[in-house]
Amino acid sequence: MLKIFVADDHAIVRRGLRQIISETHDMRVAAEAEGGDDLLSRVFQEHYDLVLLDISMPGANGLEVLKHLKRRRPRLPVLMLSIYPEEQYAMRALKAGASGYLTKESAPEELIAAIRKISKGGKYVSPDLAEKIIAQLDTNDGKPLHSTLSNREYQVMCMFASGKKVKEIADVLSLSIQTISTYRTRILDKMKLNGIGDLIRYAVKHRLVE
Repeated sequence: MLKIFVADDHAIVRRGLRQIISETHDMRVAAEAEGGDDLLSRVFQEHYDLVLLDISMPGANGLEVLKHLKRRRPRLPVLMLSIYPEEQYAMRALKAGASGYLTKESAPEELIAAIRKISKGGKYVSPDLAEKIIAQLDTNDGKPLHSTLSNREYQVMCMFASGKKVKEIADVLSLSIQTISTYRTRILDKMKLNGIGDLIRYAVKHRLVE
């Protein structure tokens, strides 16, 4: 019986995941957390076979939590779940140590298949993402500008690119307005862009937003 730890800040999502997993005979949700700090304070106290981790939570985001997890338990499989398209976060999650990446729009059958595969030491990505990874390996282009951003900067960049304002981002991430403004300046400097308009155009061109 696989013991799974689910971390997501939305109770309805956790309930849905628990329901899907409960319909299998060989796995169960053994623990739940509503944030990254909550997960990190409890996940090392017992043995778990796999973590389902939301990539976007208040405070420390999923990528930051993933790095902490992999430092302490490098062999613990982590399946990242996200509302964001694969183009935005999948490669970063996999490079940070995730064993797989699924959008929350995925079918329940795909979730179960992904859990089974990575619990046995495999990696899971969708067929579409596999093709994109191969395409990236085949290209000779230099690294895109957004690859210079830290995971938190990248998260903030995507939120600006999707049209969110400073206060909205601050509220979602539980950070101060001043902190988000500092991120904005740093992001524009690193990407050599003149303003949010340029950032939005860049994100659309590189398919970082829908």
